[in-house]
Amino acid sequence: MNAPVPTELPVVVIGAGPVGLAAAAHLLDRGIEPLVLEAGQVAGAAVREWSHVRLFSTWGEITDPAAEKLLAPTGWTKPDAADYPSGGEWADLYLQPFADVLGERVRTAARVTGVSRAGRDRVVDADREVQPFVVHFTTTDGREERVFARAVIDASGTWATPSPAGGSGLPALGERAVADRITYRVPDLKDPTVRSRYAGKRTAVIGSGASAFTALAYLADLAQAEDGAGTHAVWILRRGLSGSTFGGGEADQLPARGALGLAAKAAVDNGYADAVTGFRTEAIERDSDGRLLLVGEDGRRLDAVDEAIVLTGFRPDLAFLDELRLGLDERLQAPVELAPLIDPNQHSCGTVYPHGHRELSHPEPGVYLVGMKSYGRAPTFLAMTGYEQVRSVTAAIAGDLEAADRVELTLPETGVCGGAGLFDDPTAEQSDAGGCCAPAPAPVPLGVAEAQPAGGCCGS
Repeated sequence: MNAPVPTELPVVVIGAGPVGLAAAAHLLDRGIEPLVLEAGQVAGAAVREWSHVRLFSTWGEITDPAAEKLLAPTGWTKPDAADYPSGGEWADLYLQPFADVLGERVRTAARVTGVSRAGRDRVVDADREVQPFVVHFTTTDGREERVFARAVIDASGTWATPSPAGGSGLPALGERAVADRITYRVPDLKDPTVRSRYAGKRTAVIGSGASAFTALAYLADLAQAEDGAGTHAVWILRRGLSGSTFGGGEADQLPARGALGLAAKAAVDNGYADAVTGFRTEAIERDSDGRLLLVGEDGRRLDAVDEAIVLTGFRPDLAFLDELRLGLDERLQAPVELAPLIDPNQHSCGTVYPHGHRELSHPEPGVYLVGMKSYGRAPTFLAMTGYEQVRSVTAAIAGDLEAADRVELTLPETGVCGGAGLFDDPTAEQSDAGGCCAPAPAPVPLGVAEAQPAGGCCGS
């Protein structure tokens, strides 16, 4: 529940991405004034950084009902619900028009640097819950400003803090020194400058999720193109290969997500990529020609590569929340009540049980982490999850607990379930039967002809 602070104060929403903007729409729907602070120069700035990647969710799954209600009077027309937009299309056709409707309630180029209770650091108990929140932020010209709030919704995502190549969770030895040869994003191979960086080169792709599938598919396409002779990928996985490595294929309830796994499998089957399994990167060195040498914790040294694409997930930036009393899971850095529902040590099938303000609350009343940030280090987040989260959270802030507790959300499963604790074990024999959440689907033939090089991302 929200703290008993003055209700005339706005609710500060951190981040003008899909979920942050949706939070603003739901607040307005309840007569509560939002103030959205966005670090980027435009709304949806993070989404625009992967504008070339096509989502594996359709338009029907990535727009929020409260946002559509605000957009309707402007003459906005929702794109075909069955189409799959790129990140750029999502930003241009939905997020920017949405931000335009919100007007001055969205303040861009405002980077939040700290959140606390007014006059109370995290140590002080006295009268804490009756103090408003104070949010400090900086502008592009270096000015420091602050604003007071009745509640804070952090929808800043995790895009700015990708995980490193190192298997320990720390950068591999030498990783920072070779930063000129590493990217932590799916490269835009339609950009001539970027394309020339990878054409004819040997590239390591480190990671095992949808982003890694996308990168492998893009590199395979490049290898088949006229300017791609000699292009080859080395796919580095921390675990072993099994039928589940490539996702659920046709059993995935999001067909485009399943197609990503098929595309990755096709890249391997057709010889455009080699898979190196059970490899946890400990060090990255340069050889005499300046190429990269990856060294595993088991002592293995891989043949040199020219470039590395590190797609090992993301993690939340919690530094600016340090003066708040947050209840976070020690492993995932997600709210403690939500963590068991999304823990990849237990769940791999995509099943996430309905959750809302209660699972997202903290010892500090009135502050909520939502969207991708609520998942901490866990993967598989979908935009529709964030939309339902903010619907529940904003209802709780408004004092409508009946609506806040009425959480209904059914997410499409990946079509594969690895069970508990197996997905990051390089030596485990991963079973394709049974699992943590539901009976596994019947085996699916992963035919090369069915592979589609469509990119994918879940949204934040």
